[in-house]
Amino acid sequence: MLRSLMLGAAAGAAGTTALNVVTYLDMLTRARPASSTPERTVEVMAERAGVAVPGDDDARSNRLSALGAMSGIAAGVGVGAAYGLARGLGWRPSVATGAVLATFGALIGTNGPMTVLGVTDPRTWAAVDWVSDIVPHLAYGAVTAATYAAGEQP
Repeated sequence: MLRSLMLGAAAGAAGTTALNVVTYLDMLTRARPASSTPERTVEVMAERAGVAVPGDDDARSNRLSALGAMSGIAAGVGVGAAYGLARGLGWRPSVATGAVLATFGALIGTNGPMTVLGVTDPRTWAAVDWVSDIVPHLAYGAVTAATYAAGEQP
């Protein structure tokens, strides 16, 4: 079971790297700025928990940016670990099915908190916003499932 969990976490880390590469390629291609929703999510969570993020404006902003990025990494590794746990418990989807489910897991794991906290509302997103969100998450799901499958090989 521990091996499945660890393999899933490693697969999720690989998937997170793929998600980041696809996101940065989109930013490069379209010259768009980075999303501010991860740091805004961390900021709202900290406020609701009564925890101050220390520093003057620049230092605090930098810390929120780092925490936002780290929360994305944690979500990606966590979804991968859950994928591995499910595999360890006997779930045996094809790589394609696993990729789709890992994609949905990552979408829910990242967009869910942002939506619940009122940081974003996917119902108001334009088509380009959906594409900018779904395509990197598809890369995450594909790489996570494929990496897990490759790690299972003898």
